[in-house]
Amino acid sequence: MKVQDTVEIPLFPLRTVLFPFGTLPLRIFETRYLDMVRRCTRENGPFGVVLIRQGVEARQQRDDGQPDIFSVGTAALIADFNPLSDGMLGIVCRGARKFRVLETREQPDHLLLGRIAYLPDEPAFSLEAAHQTLVDILRELIVHPLIQKLGLEVDFADGRSVSWRLAELLPIEPEIKQSLLQMQSPRERLTELKRLVSKLRGDPDTEHR
Repeated sequence: MKVQDTVEIPLFPLRTVLFPFGTLPLRIFETRYLDMVRRCTRENGPFGVVLIRQGVEARQQRDDGQPDIFSVGTAALIADFNPLSDGMLGIVCRGARKFRVLETREQPDHLLLGRIAYLPDEPAFSLEAAHQTLVDILRELIVHPLIQKLGLEVDFADGRSVSWRLAELLPIEPEIKQSLLQMQSPRERLTELKRLVSKLRGDPDTEHR
């Protein structure tokens, strides 16, 4: 694997997994994240969305520590923002490249910064006949009115695109989504998605396939 240059970006630990080219609406109210959004918007730079392994999203006590996070996340670019009537800031983020967190440090305002290395782009993968069921499920999901509001773009001929969008839309635990994010092979992700769909449908002998 080619060694990647490292950069430092702000990290946003959440109980949500963002996939490349996905859409993530957020409501921001903590000062550290409001400042982060202003800086990212001004500099047109990313922040990193990382899944919380243990801990909470919002800092409730002054001496609360940082949550334990998974080491693989996705860079997020702010696509839109809008002040909300409740005093919060609504933003819409778009997923970009995946990265691995090498080390972290905390700013005085408790914003978590991460030194990261971007992961190599996943290889292109053309869908096969065995994946048609997954394509059909994804086509059904994206026409739901709530999902249509996200404005997702899907290339139904690209295994990467189909696997990312299906992984983020299926009603599965964040830790399972994380395992799917960490896969660097679209074929492997599609195979696991097919197993998960069978399990969700209650197909017999799913665990033994």
